[in-house]
Amino acid sequence: MSESITTSRPRLGHSVVRANMAGAGAALTIAGFLLIVFQFIALHAALVRDVHVQARIVGANSVAALLFNDRRAAEETLAALEASPSLRAAGIFSALRKPLALYQHGDAAPVRAPDAAMLRESDVSTLTTLEVVEPVESERRVIGYVVVRSSLSELYMQLLGYAVLTVSVGIGAMGLAYLVIARMRRAVLQAEAHLDYLAHIDSVTELPNRHAFNERLQVSLKRAGQAGAVGLLLLDLDNFKVVNDTLGHNNGDRLLRQVARRLNDVIDQANLRAVLCRIGGDEFAVIAELSGRAQIAEAEAATLAEGLAKRVLAALAAPFALDLHQIYVTASVGVSLYPHDARDVQVLTRNADTAMYHAKNRGKNAAASFTSEMDQQARRRLRVEADLRRALDREELLLAYQPQVRLRTEGAHDAPISKANVYGVEALVRWRHPEIGLIGPGEFIAVAEETGLIVPLGLWVLRTACQQAVRWMREDGITLRVAVNLSARQTRDPALVENVMDVLRETGLPPHQLELEITESVLMEDIEANIALLESLHAAGISLSIDDFGTGYSSLAYLQRFPIQKLKIDRSFVQRMPGDGEAIAGAVIAMAHSLRMQVVAEGVEDPEQLALLRDAGCDLGQGYLFSRPQQADALLAWLNRLDSPEDDGSAVFADGEAAPRASLPSSLAG
Repeated sequence: MSESITTSRPRLGHSVVRANMAGAGAALTIAGFLLIVFQFIALHAALVRDVHVQARIVGANSVAALLFNDRRAAEETLAALEASPSLRAAGIFSALRKPLALYQHGDAAPVRAPDAAMLRESDVSTLTTLEVVEPVESERRVIGYVVVRSSLSELYMQLLGYAVLTVSVGIGAMGLAYLVIARMRRAVLQAEAHLDYLAHIDSVTELPNRHAFNERLQVSLKRAGQAGAVGLLLLDLDNFKVVNDTLGHNNGDRLLRQVARRLNDVIDQANLRAVLCRIGGDEFAVIAELSGRAQIAEAEAATLAEGLAKRVLAALAAPFALDLHQIYVTASVGVSLYPHDARDVQVLTRNADTAMYHAKNRGKNAAASFTSEMDQQARRRLRVEADLRRALDREELLLAYQPQVRLRTEGAHDAPISKANVYGVEALVRWRHPEIGLIGPGEFIAVAEETGLIVPLGLWVLRTACQQAVRWMREDGITLRVAVNLSARQTRDPALVENVMDVLRETGLPPHQLELEITESVLMEDIEANIALLESLHAAGISLSIDDFGTGYSSLAYLQRFPIQKLKIDRSFVQRMPGDGEAIAGAVIAMAHSLRMQVVAEGVEDPEQLALLRDAGCDLGQGYLFSRPQQADALLAWLNRLDSPEDDGSAVFADGEAAPRASLPSSLAG
């Protein structure tokens, strides 16, 4: 019996040990489980907060994209989430829950628009993912939503580590949990810092970007107050696109970095509180605080700002080294002053931009300070551009025709010009604005060229001129060759030849009765392409001429390759006759005749010029001496009066003003 008791005690002892171990194990298991649950809850809550923070950051950087429906900007904002690998997918949605931009990491499924339940709960968690939604507000109204999905796989891996450590030592597990949470917090802070960097710093030059520029300019204006002054310089590199197109974008970025360094050196040497920003592709801005809160005169502030602009232009004058290339860069600088020119960021920036384009239009490599006249010109240009788009539909455009007269004919001395001497007409477009009045082509043609409206406008001119020429032939029995100008944008239009042929077929005008004029400078922009274009038109029987000859850079070798029948001497040479214009005109006439081309002299205004041109052998003349540009009916009346015995010797100009017609030499009589 004692033996059984003796043997039972070890068994009981083992049972107690096992029970204690089991109890301790159970307690440890429960404690570990509770700790793991606690850790899971804590990590999950931290992750929820972190993902909400990132969603809010994305939302804050997406306000402008949502307001302007800028899909590209929204995609660039979401692209920054690559720095957080745990974020699997994200999306930016409009207030109507329409997707603006989506982001997916790897093969992750895209997020969907938030439903009512998700908007109410703000986050939804499954066994594998956490999905949160944050509204994006502007001026206290919701303009969109940001949805971010994060994977829980990293969280589970951490929990597994906590479980192993908890079995061995619970305190160590708690410490490890703390370290992991701290590490996650650092990762979130780093991601936030990276997003902030992307939002405020230009990656190429490491200068403040446009977003930071707006913030810093606002701060400078507040710091200046009512008494101080701030100068804003906007500068645009002239012809920077050529560098990108010829040397590549990498060299273009290198050039931008070198420009940024030089501009920073200028700012340092100016001893001004100033900051340089890159606000666009080749656009930079300098915010210069010309005084603190001390009073400063407008003239003194303008002098400081203009001096800084001159320093900028001087700094860019030296060449930039790119590998084996020496690149020369110029800039157009616009200057605007606070508070003299504007009292807020938007107007100040707009005024500087207006001044910059004024400098660019003056020939580039120049600086201009904003004036109220510039603002008026800019507003007028905007109106001209807006109204020009509707001018064709409203039938506000009209054509005037200026005759071209034969100079090399036989006849009696000093006889008046006859209808037979009229070789053709040049069609010139005019715009009679219902409110502004008559707008000259020098103003609206440039706008049409920049905006691309020159293509439909040029097609309208061509069709209208051809229709009028056919009407003169069929209804009035008058055959006149009609000349129409081609712009640079039209020559680059691949449909030009087809459009010209369509117009000729529609109107019934014989091709040889149409003459197309292209300026010498446009002709030399893309020689091979223009040769092919002109050969196609020449093959169709259309006459071709070079306008404004002598103002470009064509060479005799290239001139021989163009299928040209006529040269038009630029009016600037004719107006210098008598004088040094005679030699140039004579040389052009002799050269053209050697190439079997006719010559037209533009801008003939007095009989002495006419006599000199006739002596030099010029074929045709065009100018006020014969007639101003006239509308079709007035031109027809002018032609009919030429041979009329009742003609009193006066020619009626386009504006209805009667002016004496000069007597012409006998060589012009018909």
